[in-house]
Amino acid sequence: MTYMKMAQNNVKIAVVGGGPSGMMAAITAAQNGADVTLFEKNKSQKVIDKEKYFDNAYLGKKLLITGKGRCNVTNDCSLEEFLANVPVNSKFMYASYSAFPSEKVMEFFSGSGTPLKVERGNRVFPVSDKSIDILRVLKSKLQQQNVTVVNKKVADVVAEDGVFSKIVTEDGKSHAFDRCIICTGGASYPVTGSDGDGYTFAKNVGHTIKEIKPSLVPLVSKDKCCRDMMGLSLKNVVLTVMDSKKKKPLYKEMGEMLFTHFGVSGPLVLSASSHMRDMSCGRYLLCIDLKPSLDEKTLDRRLLSDFEKYSNKNMDNAMCDLLPSKMIVPFLTKCGIAKEVKTNTLTKEQRRTILENLKCFKIEVEDFRPVEEAIITSGGVNVKEVNPSTMESKIIENLYFAGEILDVDAYTGGFNLQIAFCTGYTAGKSASAN
Repeated sequence: MTYMKMAQNNVKIAVVGGGPSGMMAAITAAQNGADVTLFEKNKSQKVIDKEKYFDNAYLGKKLLITGKGRCNVTNDCSLEEFLANVPVNSKFMYASYSAFPSEKVMEFFSGSGTPLKVERGNRVFPVSDKSIDILRVLKSKLQQQNVTVVNKKVADVVAEDGVFSKIVTEDGKSHAFDRCIICTGGASYPVTGSDGDGYTFAKNVGHTIKEIKPSLVPLVSKDKCCRDMMGLSLKNVVLTVMDSKKKKPLYKEMGEMLFTHFGVSGPLVLSASSHMRDMSCGRYLLCIDLKPSLDEKTLDRRLLSDFEKYSNKNMDNAMCDLLPSKMIVPFLTKCGIAKEVKTNTLTKEQRRTILENLKCFKIEVEDFRPVEEAIITSGGVNVKEVNPSTMESKIIENLYFAGEILDVDAYTGGFNLQIAFCTGYTAGKSASAN
């Protein structure tokens, strides 16, 4: 995909926020002839791969930590598959995804010299496994399109008589623009700049903000075993989330998870949390299959074999081939079996309890961790007040929104960055129309 900068159309656009959606909005608007100024409040003197950020503005700070630093750029899927992975306001995304679908996002980066690869679940990553390579493409495009990057915090977005008029920076200065695109992110990971100030801007000009909740976030549990196993990482386990209210499984996936002092975390748990919409104490139960490759009959034979092998040992020694050492005592405690019990005295019922817990180690969830620890934010600007085909406000003329500030969020797998890119693209293209 080759882009050429169109002739200037004299439309002056302010883009507030230098994250994925903001950079994409700025690039697209400039490609369509607008005079674009990107405001980014994060400051940095850091040098990454011998490259300095624009005017010391730390662009894409949150982008760099996505996908554990690998950057899950998008998901190589169809429109229908994409919408199925957007549980909140998926219909709103129809137009913008159609305008800039995953294949165009992939072409945008791969066509700029950053080859991509598709992994399990159609997740798309740079071949290098380095998020800096994705950021480098975006920065290069900003430079090519002569986007002005200003390292100042925006204090207010001002509208007069239902029309956007200007922005005010932290130094009290007013800056007049024809149009404004707010791309300030949500309220998660405030250290990256997403501290919720965009919600204030939107609310001040009359927009409704849907309740802010954490999504893709660690989970709190009062179960003592979590603290006892703090720091233990489990790999290749299957996590199932049971919804006691709906009396059915809500989520099931194989992967990696981690026990912490407050409960559980890790990739599996973060993904599971995005399915848990209405949290209440006791509603959700985590069931961990510690031996997913073995069915119950095969696992029972394995238990008999191990217990015969360690027949004269205590139970905490007899489980050494089945579980990580840090998990053995907490596991036996959950089974109601003392670690000093001799293996050769184990009853059939006790063996059955061990089998059941190996296939479903239960953790009751109490709550989400704070929104500041979430990867993304659920909630935001009410999408009923935004035109889905243009991202323009239905309340304030010449004001646009893109990215996480909108009340749209998705499951893990590259879908949230896809939302950022396609809403940013749509906002940039629409705002630059003369």
